[in-house]
Formats: sequence, C-alpha cells, structure tokens
Amino acid sequence: MSNSTPPQDNGNKKKKFKRGGQPHSPSRVLHICQIPSRATESDIISLGLPFGKVTNILMLKGKKQALLEMASEDSASAMMKYYTMATPRLHGQPVRIQYSYHKELKTDNLATHARAQAVLQAMNTQQCGSLDVVNGLPAGGGSCPNSVLRIVVENVFYPITLDVLLQIFSKFGSVLKIITFSKNNKFQALLQYADPMNAYYAKMTLDGQSIYTGCCTLHVDYSNLANLNVRFNNDRSRDFTRVDLSSANGHRALAPPAAFGTPGLFPTYAGPSGFASALDFAQGLSVPPLPGPMATSAASGQMTIPGVISLPLSSVLLVSNLNPEAITPHGLFILFGVYGDVQRVKIMFKKKDNALVQMADVAQAQLAIFHLNGQRVYGRVLHATFSKHQIVQLPRAGHDDYGLTRDYSHSPLHRFKNPASRNFQNIFPPSDTLHLSNIPTFVTVEELKDLFASTGSTVKAFRFFQRDCRMALIQLGSVEEAIQALIELHNHDFGEKHHLRVSFSKCPL
Repeated sequence: MSNSTPPQDNGNKKKKFKRGGQPHSPSRVLHICQIPSRATESDIISLGLPFGKVTNILMLKGKKQALLEMASEDSASAMMKYYTMATPRLHGQPVRIQYSYHKELKTDNLATHARAQAVLQAMNTQQCGSLDVVNGLPAGGGSCPNSVLRIVVENVFYPITLDVLLQIFSKFGSVLKIITFSKNNKFQALLQYADPMNAYYAKMTLDGQSIYTGCCTLHVDYSNLANLNVRFNNDRSRDFTRVDLSSANGHRALAPPAAFGTPGLFPTYAGPSGFASALDFAQGLSVPPLPGPMATSAASGQMTIPGVISLPLSSVLLVSNLNPEAITPHGLFILFGVYGDVQRVKIMFKKKDNALVQMADVAQAQLAIFHLNGQRVYGRVLHATFSKHQIVQLPRAGHDDYGLTRDYSHSPLHRFKNPASRNFQNIFPPSDTLHLSNIPTFVTVEELKDLFASTGSTVKAFRFFQRDCRMALIQLGSVEEAIQALIELHNHDFGEKHHLRVSFSKCPL
C-alpha cells in the first residue's frame, strides 16, 4: 500500500511507504487506504461529513485508495482524531485513514470530476437539510443517500426482531417506519428516518458491526425507496406516524422513539484482565455522537436491550462443528489462548465435535467469540458462542474421561497472566501471516520454512525483523493454514530452552 503521493510520482512511492508513520504536518487532504471494491464516492464522503464540509474527492479504485479534501485543517484534524479511536469501516471492511502529503486536490481535468462534484454537492446540501439536489444525481455509482436504509443481518445466533432494530437504530434519530422480512434465508429490514442525516450516521457507524459480540452482523446500505408504505402495525412492520393502522395480530402501535434519548448501548464491559468489548469504540467520543445497540452490566453479567431481551453472559464458551479427528483439548487451549487465558477445556464424550472452553473472564470470552467464530479450522467452520454453563467441571476422582477434559489454570503458556504484558496491545484477528518470536540464533530460514511446511502449510513469504533477528513474519497459503500452524507450533521446542512463540500478525507480507 503506497502512501499519499501524487499519482504520477511512481518512483517515490516505495520510499515513502518504507519510512512509514504519519506525515509530519496535518493537511486538510486525507488519504484513505484499503477501501473495498464496492465503495462509492458517497461512501467515502460519508466518512468526512460528520466533521465538516467535504470540498473534493479523488477515487483511486485500482489501488483501493481515495483522497478526501475537507474544507479546513480543523475538520480534517477532528476526523483524524476520531478515527484514531474508532476504526472506520466501509461495507463491513476496516479502512485506514492518514494525512496526505497533498495540501489540496486539483481534479478539474479528470474525467471523474463532474460525477464527484455532483455527489459532493448533493451530500453537502443534504447535510444542511435539503434533498433538492439528490433527486438530480446521475445514474450509477451505487445507491444514493436518503432517509431509508436497507438492513441485512447475517450470522444470526440470537433472535432479531423489529423491537431489537428499533432499540439500535433509534439511537441515531427518530425512526418513522420499519418493515422486516426474510429474503434468501436472511433476516432483512427497511427502516425510514425522519432526517436523512440520521441515516448517514447510522450507516456509517453500524455497517459491518455486530449486535452481539461475534454474531448477528449488520450490513447497512441505502435503499432505492424514498418512502416506505406500511399497511399494518404489528411485530413485523410499524408506522410510528400512523397510530390508526390496524394490527393483524393484536399488537398496538408504539409511540415514536426519541432521538438520542438514552445512553449508548454498545457493550462497554471491561473485565479485570483489561480487555474491552470489540464495539467499545464510542466510549468517550464527542464528535460525532455515535451510540449503539446494547448495554452490558458488569455487575450482573447480563447483556440487555431494555424491555426486549436479556442474555446471560458466561466465561464458558460452547464451541461446535469441530473436526473430532484433528482437534484436541490442547489445540483448543492454544487457539483460544491467543485471545485470553484459557482455564479449562472439555471435549464432549458423546459428541466430540462439541467442546466447552472456559476463559478467565467474560470479556476474554467475548473477544474469543468475536475473532474465532466463523473461522475454518481443520476443514470445518468453527462456531463459538456463550455457554449456559458458568464453569467447566473436572472429572470426578477415579473417573477416566479419556483425556477429554484438561485444567490449564496454572499453565505457563498463558499470554495475559502479566497485567503489563505487551500481548494486550498485540491482539489481532486470524490472518495468513504469523508473527514469530523467541527464535534462537542458530535456527536458519530454511529450517523455519521446513518446520511450517511440515504442518501441511504452503510457505509463501518469510522475513526476519531487521532490528531483531529473534522475530520474523511468515506468510502461509491461507488463514486456515495459519491457524493450524499456530495450534501445532506455538511453544515448539528448539532445544536449549528455546520455545517458539507464534501469534497472528496485523502486517501482511
């Protein structure tokens, strides 16, 4: 990924990338990297609108990058400050934002200038409360912003209802209408706000986020409809502006929810280990106010949406769809130990593709679900959710469970037993690139490659750290191969009291 250099300056891109870091001085032009191929000008502009007027945009789709020009450096600085604390996402994919070396954008001679300016004019006008320009936008480039959102919920582990969506989306403004339905075996909904800017904030914040940590993932986009026609006020559809509508099943209409009337509802639980919820990014932020769907009580261990649902949280996870021919308690201990200190593991005697994994606390359990649920492990897609059990019971004295239950509470391999450990700052999702450390100086590159190839992996790239030859990055053929290699090679004994440390890397090779 190149830094923000002029498009024609091909000779300096690698040099600027290698020196890394942010440019020395702020700029009102921001460089946005790793944007998904589906991203449009509207998506990019929506990242900047809450912080001020956007004055120009340049899409570099072939490079998966964009340049966004704000009206002032103050606006750009506010945007940078916010997204330093909250990872920005487009279509569920995280993107990276940094200051550009450009001080302004000059795009007058580009073929895309007219389209970009039309979108800019429409969205800036809409921010001021007018929709006059939006209706005149040229065709193409994805759905145009309006007050109606289309919501798709995937990976549904807990029931999602109209009331759940209402509690979530009413945090961003007054919800006028909701219609829920099932399409292609997925729960979907159409939701209309009173103000299109409410839709901006909701889409920007919620797209790609999970209602419950690790499951019930929201995909939010603009609908092609400008207005929703609701026939009944019931558990599947409601028009909060029409209390006179009949109900097919006896449900009466609810009063319109107040915008920003209650505290944010994203999980903010932080356990004694120091972990925070994956969605704890809105805490303490002032621009813009971005609350979310759920509240967690650290005292009761309950995650609740007031008046709707109450789910008991536990430090014990139910892990299912395992490969019983390959997985072992030790393998689960190593894998889940990347995200917390595993206390006990129990593989079910009568159903060996299911297991219980007990973490040190609820927060670590949440983190493990968030990162590992849905990952492919030994040829199967792993499912992880909270168990109804509060503890994993050890076998009774004299009872042989054939090694299916293990107690790891005093294991020396716990990554987070030291509160000051740097491991807390190096927790990343599974990737095909692994970070290796504690490599003895007598081990060669070829020996390391052969070691990882012995797990069935394809070694695609390898690089020692320049400043520390005891650390290296290794890229394997897939995320699944990396997970398997981590399970089998973390704590590998090289002899002479040297044990390999393996974790997932945030930096691809």
